[in-house]
Amino acid sequence: MLFTSYEFLGFILILFVLYYLIPTKFQWPLLLAASYVFYFLADPFYLIYILTTTVTVYFLGCRIERYREEQSGYLKDHKEELSREEKKAYKSGIKKRQWRLLLLGLLINLGILAVVKYTNFAIANVNFVLHCFGSSREFGLVDLVLPMGISFYTFQALGYIIDVYRGTVKAQKNPFQFALFVSFFPQLVQGPISRYQDLSETLFGGHKFHAETVCFGLERILWGFFKKLVIADRILVGVNTIVRNPEEYGGAYVLAGMLFYALELYADFTGGIDITIGVAQVLGITVTENFNRPYFSKSIKEYWRRWHITMGTWFTDYIFYPISVCKPMLKFSRFAREHFGEAIGKRMPVYLSSFAVWLATGIWHGASWNFVVWGLGNWVVIMISQELEPLYKKFHEWAGRRFGREIGENVLFRCFQVIRTILLMSVLRTFDCYRDVPLTFRMLGSAVRGGNWQIFWDGSLLGLGLDMADYGILAAGLVLLLVVSLLQRSGSVREKIARRPYPVRFMIWYGLFLAVLLMGAYGIGYDASQFIYNQF
Repeated sequence: MLFTSYEFLGFILILFVLYYLIPTKFQWPLLLAASYVFYFLADPFYLIYILTTTVTVYFLGCRIERYREEQSGYLKDHKEELSREEKKAYKSGIKKRQWRLLLLGLLINLGILAVVKYTNFAIANVNFVLHCFGSSREFGLVDLVLPMGISFYTFQALGYIIDVYRGTVKAQKNPFQFALFVSFFPQLVQGPISRYQDLSETLFGGHKFHAETVCFGLERILWGFFKKLVIADRILVGVNTIVRNPEEYGGAYVLAGMLFYALELYADFTGGIDITIGVAQVLGITVTENFNRPYFSKSIKEYWRRWHITMGTWFTDYIFYPISVCKPMLKFSRFAREHFGEAIGKRMPVYLSSFAVWLATGIWHGASWNFVVWGLGNWVVIMISQELEPLYKKFHEWAGRRFGREIGENVLFRCFQVIRTILLMSVLRTFDCYRDVPLTFRMLGSAVRGGNWQIFWDGSLLGLGLDMADYGILAAGLVLLLVVSLLQRSGSVREKIARRPYPVRFMIWYGLFLAVLLMGAYGIGYDASQFIYNQF
């Protein structure tokens, strides 16, 4: 059930009405029922996967918590009897049992994710290796269905059980409330990946109807529809024309495709997150923000702090930090310091942990080598940038002495940094566009050689399936996105609009509604495009 479908609109409309008609104590059970209905309508078979994750993580989390409670009670009851060494040995034994339970939960659920998402990728690579060694043997691919949102709810559930193991959250004792945490339907399509301690604060409580909260949520939903239908699905036509015909559209067309895709991806992904957050807000539930004006970033490192924030923090907290401080890594760091010098030794944990994060990020996005190369490409650029930071600092100091002010305060230089980041990210995203590593490199080489730059002014871009009216709408939409982003720097745009007189508020949102209704990319026979991140 797509967010942009009539079925979804009808679904949430019925839910909103029922939600505020029933007693507040029944609201979270209604959300649980609605979430499973939502998943069932996508495909009844998907329920097997999400139920497996829910049941295993719930029971293992409860058992880990029970061990913690047993330890606390035992140490309290035998406080005077046990020596320091005995207490330490007892705690170590409990920790080992908890670790085994955590490991079991990780193996089961990452195993399910690996099987359904990466089996054919593994088979294809085994076949390639066999062919390289002259073998004619070939393993057949398997027909596996990738359940909707499996990467998102798996990571959300595993983040929970890791936090229970670490003792940062208490295990949820109510199995149905935990099931709602895993399956909360607005997040199933494309995230965000919520933390239990954040989402649970508002997910299980009762919520009275509050006009301003509901209005803000509906406004956020409308803004998401505008991004998706008016901008993303319109420019998608041009992106598909360029990417699906690489032999015909090379050179400057590749650059045009990269920039088109940058706009499409932003409008598509943030539009979907706007709808998610808006639906949750209408229900009185707070969902974590996933974007913070990423296209204003002055470096790729900053970009990834602003883009898909919940995914980035998940990988940082559950992969980067554990790897960088684990005993084998600390031993290796000491070895590197002794044999390669202090400077390299200190950097090795950061290099290797970051490598693991970006390798996992690439694989998470898709079971193909283009995503692996894309992830490691980000790692290479970020590592090079970190190594060059001393040179950047010297350049900034020199520029400050030369021009009498810090260069970072110069508007033109900041604009240069922003444009540079957008272009770098666009280049890396070509691996996402073409989905074939050798082809991507050929197209990037074609873009560098250019030779047909006149396409930007001779009308050739009108041959991509977009006419002047489409480009006019896209230009207006881009300006509106830019204005809203600039206004957000000083606070919520919705709150600013709410302070305006009612006629002004009405005209703003009614105008946006008309824009979606009249300029959305749909019509007779139109099949709404899937949200890009739904595939992950």
